[in-house]
Amino acid sequence: MNPPLSVSAMNADPAELQKFSDLAHRWWDPESEFKPLHRINPLRLDWIDAAVGLNGKKVVDIGCGGGILAESMSARGAQVTGVDLSEKALGVARLHLYESGQTVDYRLIAAEALALEAPASFDVVTCMEMLEHVPDPASTIQACAALVKPGGQVFFSTLNRNLKSYLMAVVGAEYVLKLLPKGTHEYAKFIKPSELARHVRNAGLDVNELIGMTYNPLSEIYALGQDTDVNYLMRTTRHG
Repeated sequence: MNPPLSVSAMNADPAELQKFSDLAHRWWDPESEFKPLHRINPLRLDWIDAAVGLNGKKVVDIGCGGGILAESMSARGAQVTGVDLSEKALGVARLHLYESGQTVDYRLIAAEALALEAPASFDVVTCMEMLEHVPDPASTIQACAALVKPGGQVFFSTLNRNLKSYLMAVVGAEYVLKLLPKGTHEYAKFIKPSELARHVRNAGLDVNELIGMTYNPLSEIYALGQDTDVNYLMRTTRHG
């Protein structure tokens, strides 16, 4: 039995929201601080599409930011809603629709609030590169589970917590390779796959697939594979 959803306390870190709001105007510049998101997006998009067949599906992207994934899912034929708590990021996302010609319903609303408003309304829920930025990831996961229809799929991606992930995702990516702005990630908020799996099961979801994402700094190529030591993605299904 899952505890009732509550929106009495906003599950957001003001400092995290400010961090991404300050960079929002650069979201769609593929050579900006968001370059890694542009580079990994085709990988995660193809992975999601292969699992669910996005065309014709009703999808919500939780923590959509400037809309890189949301727009690309719309381009694959999905009916997409994108939600975020950064007004600036959503403003950039809405403006980019005029350039791309895609259709996405962007909303300034918390995942928990949307789950109360529209439970079991979506075929697919995506929550990518977000859980490591919220105070209570279990609350976000519970909201994702509530939003998806029985039998529907929820996709997560986040960062593992170990010495290798600290060296690669924080020291390497932020300080050595400068792939990301300093302070993008807080190591203590990283989530082990076992922890994510526990949250997922507690929310009424089944774990179907766990894959890793790696980056080769020499070739500058990202790839999906078995190595979940740093970045990883999890595909789950809500009990029917």
